Amino acid sequence: MFEARRIDETLWEIPVAAHPGMRVPARVFADQELFEAIARDGSLEQLVNVAMLPGVVGAALAMPDAHQGYGFPVGGVAAMELPDGVVSPGGVGYDINCGVRLLALPLTADELGRRRDALMDQLARAIPAGVGKTRSGAASGRQLDAVLRDGPRALGASELDLELTESSGSIPGADPGEVSERARERGRGQLGTMGSGNHFVELQRVVRIIDETAAAAYGLRADQLTVLIHSGSRGLGHQICTDHVKRMDSAMRRHGIDLPDRQLACAPASSPEGWSYLAAMAAAANFAWANRQAIADQARRAIGAALGRAAAEGTLQVYDLAHNIAKVERYGGRELLVHRKGATRAFPAGSPEIPHAYRRVGQPVFIPGSMGTSSFVLAGEPGSLERSFGSTCHGAGRTLSRTAARKQVGGAELRRRLEGQGIAVRAASDRGLAEEAPFAYQDVERVVEVVERAGLARRVAQLAPIGVVKG
Repeated sequence: MFEARRIDETLWEIPVAAHPGMRVPARVFADQELFEAIARDGSLEQLVNVAMLPGVVGAALAMPDAHQGYGFPVGGVAAMELPDGVVSPGGVGYDINCGVRLLALPLTADELGRRRDALMDQLARAIPAGVGKTRSGAASGRQLDAVLRDGPRALGASELDLELTESSGSIPGADPGEVSERARERGRGQLGTMGSGNHFVELQRVVRIIDETAAAAYGLRADQLTVLIHSGSRGLGHQICTDHVKRMDSAMRRHGIDLPDRQLACAPASSPEGWSYLAAMAAAANFAWANRQAIADQARRAIGAALGRAAAEGTLQVYDLAHNIAKVERYGGRELLVHRKGATRAFPAGSPEIPHAYRRVGQPVFIPGSMGTSSFVLAGEPGSLERSFGSTCHGAGRTLSRTAARKQVGGAELRRRLEGQGIAVRAASDRGLAEEAPFAYQDVERVVEVVERAGLARRVAQLAPIGVVKG
């Protein structure tokens, strides 16, 4: 167990002297209670290991929703100086570009009224959910290549949707040729599917506006309906991570890299192994943005079927952003490869990387709750650039394993509880529903309060679920 000292009310640090292999400190954004939860599950040991990676600069960081993951903790951020710093697939995760997209409807919850169940039925029918779910009419090889190269643009996404997507939904350097045939096969029929686990499509209402100026810029108002989509690159991204962890594990000795945890398998970003992974990762990220685009298009059609054409045409995208990705960014005149695993970009007002419509107020950030609790819309703050490589948290943070959650509640019982709270549930599996019980996660309001006090992002609006579609 590593001893951490408290730097201020929201930051803890394990100094370089704590382990002879550390190149930078390990830092955790948390209050006392959240830090104790993070310290219990092995996340600190993983963070110290990240601080040993070649080329790491500043500090290895964990957000207040951090918990143990594969190699890197989920909720981890690490920046490597290029050209010699490494890239580690474990610092991105198996679900490459898992992320969230928020749509805003031109209706209030009052205007929806008794049509809620009809809308939820249409959403559940339109969006395939569950383990291994695919859609009929799998993409051809040429179509899949276009998606891997160009993201949602290959699906005919509107210019407005592209403008309101991180990186316009496409990372340069994506190379379909670096994606294995097994990965392509796994992803071929999965565009427009949600998947399982913590993925969802949630119908919400805006219960509170906290920052009127930013909310107006984002097109949000009190009592408005929204749809929050959470999904990623599905089997394609998982297979890419599997392929490249194996390849890098066998190459580390050749690159003179010795690490305490093989799950941190890595290679210099400029090496053949590093370049190959980054090209394949970018392709998976583009696939994930296209996947969320397809789900959003299906959601709009469901809205049209339940509420009419005007409602569908008036459903606008607020933003789409990744929380499992590695991207080249500049900080202090240095070119860095920033790994965000279970962490969200949170650039402040004035950043040229965010849409013109939001540049005055800062980049939107979406922090989902846990099915029965609130979600939050935040805006990036200058502190994120100063303290966390432009990053903030991505959710509530898991505290119970899926097995432990199932032992405490059955899916049918949880469904009754949620419906008793006024939340309509459409779930492909009672088992999967029980695994995502709200009590399996940290208090999202506490997590959001920490990042706000730390100056990484500020609250703009609070959303409450009124319906959820789960895998």
